[in-house]
Amino acid sequence: MSKVNLSLQVLPVVPEEEIYPVVDRVIEHIRKSGVTYIVGPMETTMEGELEELLKIVAEVQDICISAGSKRVISIVKIDYKPGGVSIDEKIAKYGR
Repeated sequence: MSKVNLSLQVLPVVPEEEIYPVVDRVIEHIRKSGVTYIVGPMETTMEGELEELLKIVAEVQDICISAGSKRVISIVKIDYKPGGVSIDEKIAKYGR
């Protein structure tokens, strides 16, 4: 299977002062998963096999709920092409 890029924006429905701590837990879960990722100001982009990344998306929904969120809104973008796609091919020229 080819590698894809998947960008995930998670919006936990919690009081404003709790948003960053919940998002921090999500990013820590992504870090521990071992996939290549980059944290941006609005979303985190991951690189890996589609099934693995979708599993992470599902897991972070549960992380948000267990952290006290009553609802989780997630925006997912997937970039796929035969032969795979990498984060570096997109941003290396910008000094990553």
